[in-house]
Order: sequence, then structure tokens, then C-alpha cells
Amino acid sequence: PDSTFSAASSMLHPMLLHLSSWPEIEAYLETSKGIVIPIGSTEQHGPNGLIGTDAICPEAIAQRAGAEAGFLVGPTFNVGIAQHHLGFPGTMTLRPSTMIAAIHDWVSSLARHGFERIYFFNGHGGNVATIEAAFAEIYADRSLADPASNRGPVRCKRANWWDFKPVGDFCKQRYGASHGAHATPSEVAVTQFVHPAAIKQAEMAPKIAPWGRYSDAESYRAAFPDGRIGSDPSLADPADGEKLVALSVRGLIEDFRKFEAE
Repeated sequence: PDSTFSAASSMLHPMLLHLSSWPEIEAYLETSKGIVIPIGSTEQHGPNGLIGTDAICPEAIAQRAGAEAGFLVGPTFNVGIAQHHLGFPGTMTLRPSTMIAAIHDWVSSLARHGFERIYFFNGHGGNVATIEAAFAEIYADRSLADPASNRGPVRCKRANWWDFKPVGDFCKQRYGASHGAHATPSEVAVTQFVHPAAIKQAEMAPKIAPWGRYSDAESYRAAFPDGRIGSDPSLADPADGEKLVALSVRGLIEDFRKFEAE
């Protein structure tokens, strides 16, 4: 591994669904009905941001939290709602209807085995509406089902990795008005910590990107020529990323344990 994150966490052993055997998952379900699913996007993140940023951040945080707290982490749902970024090479997207169907199938698969608390740990603001719509479909499915069916009482939750108050407070104090809304220094800092060999250098012009509205890919590219919204990601630093990961890990562990116990 070429990352500081991997080296720093070499003594931690998260339980990952895709690296487990079925008997191990069967044994896990005897003590817990909860799982964390990192979910993000594959989209441009400005001149120095990695295209995988929105999947890298929640995945790294979830795996560190799972290792510390002993909960199961599922595979990363790494292509989300990014149609407005398609004006930039490398971006991939799902249609909202496709993503809703995929989330429904992921949850149904897990529920069949006895999982009852599915926690989606999100790294992309553009996913929020579609994730919540998927949950509505899942709950409607249960409400419309035959009352005599043996379908389990599955519940879903979404949280963004930056939602926890200490994370927000750190960003306000460290970046102020330069934080912005897309290609932010905080998310770039996390990727720099996780993948130091992939750090990019680029000049920001203007220093702080503009704000504005958009609809489709063409309108986004016209409003934000280098991909950023309101941010100056040249402020990103791997040391900040390490602090942000630690803060979000603490928030995730606490929040997931409460959800798991409901």
C-alpha cells in the first residue's frame, strides 16, 4: 500500500463484507443486525481533487471506524448521482431511478440474511435526495407487503461523513469562507491523507471559486469552469485530513451504535 492511512492503520483489522466468508457473516449476525455501507460518487473535484474523492472519504472513515468498534462494513457504492459533472472527463453517473433500484436491491439482499439496520455513510451531497427516495421505496415495499409475510423490520439511515459537529467546527475554523461547497479543502485533505502518493498540485484561478446555480452538465461547466464551487482546495493538507478522519470516525461510531440499538 502506498498510503499513510494504510500504514497508520496496519494494526487495525476491519471486518469487511467482501473479505469475509459466509460462515463469518452468519456468526456476525448472531451478535449484530447492523452494517455500514460507504456510498459516494465518481466525479470531478476541481484541478487538484481526485475523481474518486466522494467514495474514498466515506470508505476510509467507515473502515477505520469499523476496525475500532467491531462493526461490519460493506462494499462501497462508488458511482452515484453526478450528471451535472459530466462536462468534465472521468465523471461517471447513475440516473436517479437506477440508483434507487440498486439501493433497493442491496438492502433487500442484506435483509434476506437477517440484517435489520442498514446505515449508508455518504460522501456526496448530490446523492442525498436519491438515497432518501430509495428508503421511501423500501418502506413502501414493506407497508404494501402481505402482513403474514416473514420479511424483517429493516430500517435504513443516511449520514454524511461531514455531518458530525466537530467536523463542521474544524472546517469553519480552519478554512472559513474558503471552504465552499464542492471540491472543498476538507475532502481533498482526507484524500491526501489516505493516498499521499496521489496528491496533485494545481494553481487556483480565481483563488476562491464562484458560487452559482446549475441544472445539467453544460450549465455546470459554464458556471464553474474548473469544477469548484466556492472553495479553495489549495488549502488542503494531509495533516488536516488525518484530523478530519479521526473526528468523523468518532461521530460515526457513536451514531451507528445508537441506530443499531434502536
